[in-house]
Amino acid sequence: MEFRALAAADLPLLQRWLARPHVSEWWQPTPTLAELTDEYLPRLAMDVLPLDAEAGVTQYLVYDDGEAVGYIQAYRVMGRPGEAGHSPDGWWPDETDPGALGIDQFIGLPERLGQGLGTRMVRAFVEWLFLDARVTSVQVDPHPDNQRAIAAYRKVGFREVDVVQTPDGPALLLRLARQRW
Repeated sequence: MEFRALAAADLPLLQRWLARPHVSEWWQPTPTLAELTDEYLPRLAMDVLPLDAEAGVTQYLVYDDGEAVGYIQAYRVMGRPGEAGHSPDGWWPDETDPGALGIDQFIGLPERLGQGLGTRMVRAFVEWLFLDARVTSVQVDPHPDNQRAIAAYRKVGFREVDVVQTPDGPALLLRLARQRW
């Protein structure tokens, strides 16, 4: 697995993937290319470790044997929205651990579903994140009905914390602490 920093030239591919039914079911609403560009372009070319990203988010295309197969992002989950070094959009206002990261991802190719790709992708990304000794934990927050994603996270070692309310609705918060890795 290889993670390449998302570039402006990747946005049309990302938009096509976001429009596919197996992705849009969980990533709604599907943005137009213009909306995607407005949201993602300011954060592009951030080929830095997630804890060093000025915007707090790093975004990647995922390659498996040279083929672009998915998207993954990491972001700091700590604390207060709008403050430097903190979670964008205020998703986790009570988080106080500066080494906690959140990740979101999807497989863009429907023909690659159900083959263990998601588990391999998440495992490889978490392994890469934990190479940074400052990262203390990684969390995910799938919709409670997204059983495919939840099963993949459990295989990697994530443990359930609680069902929480997010700006996108209910989510199952799962966390993987460095010491469990």
